[in-house]
Amino acid sequence: MLIVTTETVTGKELEMLGLVKGSTIQTVNALRDLGAGLKTLVGGELTKYNEMMDKARAIATNRMVEEAQKLGADAIVCVRYATSAIMQSAAEVMAYGTAVRFR
Repeated sequence: MLIVTTETVTGKELEMLGLVKGSTIQTVNALRDLGAGLKTLVGGELTKYNEMMDKARAIATNRMVEEAQKLGADAIVCVRYATSAIMQSAAEVMAYGTAVRFR
């Protein structure tokens, strides 16, 4: 499955199939959250949160691709990601785009 942020795919005529999306809500465990809170006192990268968000983006992307495959899509164009805080230490990640078939 080709996934692009552009509206077109070079050299391809596209038939739009519709919006596809995937999302997940992720959190880190309480001990890691406590450690991250302490890290904010001294500064630096919050690697466990980076890992959590990388995993969340991968899950959301896979769910979006599964939805596109059900429509018979060859690609997803105009892909975007959105993130929102659900509660302290929990975030939703959504991936969305337009499923297309090559003509």
